[in-house]
Amino acid sequence: MNNYMLELLQPLRLTEVVDIGANPIDGEPPYQDMLQDSACRVTGFEPQAEALKQLQESKGSYERYLPYAIGDGKEHTLHICRASGMTSLLEPDESTLKLFEVLLPLAEVIEKVSLKTKRLDDVDEITTLDFLKIDIQGSELSVFQHGKRLLEKAVCIQTEVSFVPLYKNQPTLGDIDIELRQQGFIPHTAAAIKNWPIAPCIVNNNPYQPLNQLLEADLVYVRDFSKPEKMDDEQLKHLALIAHYCYGSIDLTMRCIMLLSERQVLASSAVNDYTNWLIKEAQAAAEQA
Repeated sequence: MNNYMLELLQPLRLTEVVDIGANPIDGEPPYQDMLQDSACRVTGFEPQAEALKQLQESKGSYERYLPYAIGDGKEHTLHICRASGMTSLLEPDESTLKLFEVLLPLAEVIEKVSLKTKRLDDVDEITTLDFLKIDIQGSELSVFQHGKRLLEKAVCIQTEVSFVPLYKNQPTLGDIDIELRQQGFIPHTAAAIKNWPIAPCIVNNNPYQPLNQLLEADLVYVRDFSKPEKMDDEQLKHLALIAHYCYGSIDLTMRCIMLLSERQVLASSAVNDYTNWLIKEAQAAAEQA
């Protein structure tokens, strides 16, 4: 990556990323390339002390991490599980977890902590939000419902969704989809899909080897680009940047560039310029392979 996209689109500011549940257990975040190109600024939230410490120790100049638990603004119980990635404001559902035996010991609650949550709309440190990444083990819907003011201008949300609830009273895909569509987003792509074997089946002596059962996914929702009149120029620019950098969605990026050209914000040649740049990048990558 380089700064070609910033030079082409010339946004007025950096893309503002909010990462709720920033625990770095799943590897690099989708916005990593944007960070490397100094194209975005990240505000992350992580209430687990050890995970927050890791984030603080490794952060760069365009990152900040805060200890807030984002939710509905009320007091809740944080269920700290044996595997930190399963820690949740919701109580693990043993009856469901038994269907996926290897997950059951990971979801064992080893400590319960009472904590006050903060509504996304009440976080003073955030004034602008373009891209929301969220993975908080079942409490995502509550964040969307109490963050509508900030999400009104957002152009992309990557959220974990569940097909089978692993926690008691956990909203599932349908609940999330209805809420985000009502807020003006549509599904774009799946950043990850997690399948899991149903107990007692084990394949190749590997209890983690997936079969067909859908368990969870990281779905990407974007501002409904079929209604571009509802997006201003800056929203289109940031959507183009996120689509290109984070998901390799050159079709969505190209669509945004075309709309900006039609508005005479970008040169009439911008789509061709982007296409030619992609071709050159692909050729250069092939030569290095």
